[in-house]
Amino acid sequence: MRGFAIRLALFCLAAGVIALLATTMSDYHQLQGAGIAYFFVAILGLNILTGYTGQISLGHGAFMLIGGYTSALFYTHHYLGHHWSFTETIPIAAAVSFAAGVIAGIPALRLRGVYLALATFSGALVVPALVRKFSHFTGGRAGIQLYYYPTGHYLYVYSWTVAGIVFVLGWLCLRGRLGRAFRAIRDSDIAAVSSGVNLAFYKTLAFGISAAFAGVAGSLLVLGAGYAHPDEFTLLLSLRLLIGVVVGGLGALSGVLIGAIFVYMLPLWIHDYVTHAQNAPTIVQGVIVILVVILLPLGFAGLLRRIASPIANRFGVG
Repeated sequence: MRGFAIRLALFCLAAGVIALLATTMSDYHQLQGAGIAYFFVAILGLNILTGYTGQISLGHGAFMLIGGYTSALFYTHHYLGHHWSFTETIPIAAAVSFAAGVIAGIPALRLRGVYLALATFSGALVVPALVRKFSHFTGGRAGIQLYYYPTGHYLYVYSWTVAGIVFVLGWLCLRGRLGRAFRAIRDSDIAAVSSGVNLAFYKTLAFGISAAFAGVAGSLLVLGAGYAHPDEFTLLLSLRLLIGVVVGGLGALSGVLIGAIFVYMLPLWIHDYVTHAQNAPTIVQGVIVILVVILLPLGFAGLLRRIASPIANRFGVG
């Protein structure tokens, strides 16, 4: 009960701050805030797979690409005799990405650890190459232009509304039987099987759910950029998502927002303040990531728990 009260208070505080910033920040900074939102959704999805189920993925940028291109194609074409609004394309992008995640998750059942990481790593390289190959359908290196130019305020409100809905869905998935099955698989495959958990079903489902969230994040990214382009979904994007999960805290929802802020804003802050040498921003960013991982092995979620526990004990929350 105490843990639930703390998490609820943190959620309400974060939601209040996000809503307040929509009325106080400039249009440019709200555009940056929208960027944090799609990283938030993608890191949440990857945390379900890696943090809660223990399956490492280095290819979630590919699922974001699938979702982003699905939204772009439906928005710019009249499929099934209907002109799709961007909002209508997001559930379709989630469904297509879910299917792609299930397809990727089936062969992944035979892999674990570094072998699974390498398999998903290859996906992050292959999918953008396929997009460039089938240029008649995807636009190739030119990408797909949306010709849609919303304001930073609109993107901020829209992206965080979608992110809030996705967060609630993720929380509902993880708080019940499904979440317990995921955590059992993460802790021990043998113990999970002995408890009646179907490994094949739940591991594949985790891949599908995680990919669906990544697809939604890809849709938001395309909306913010105004176009879908394979160069937006490189291997670096997948690595940044994994860094966000680790920094925020594996297997914890409370650190997802901090992880998203860290991986999205850190390169921007470094670029603004560290420009003395050509490779200086990259070096500084790498050093900061290493220091954070060393100083906070449980991520910011672990730090939040250490801070919140004495406060809860002080006021008798339990």
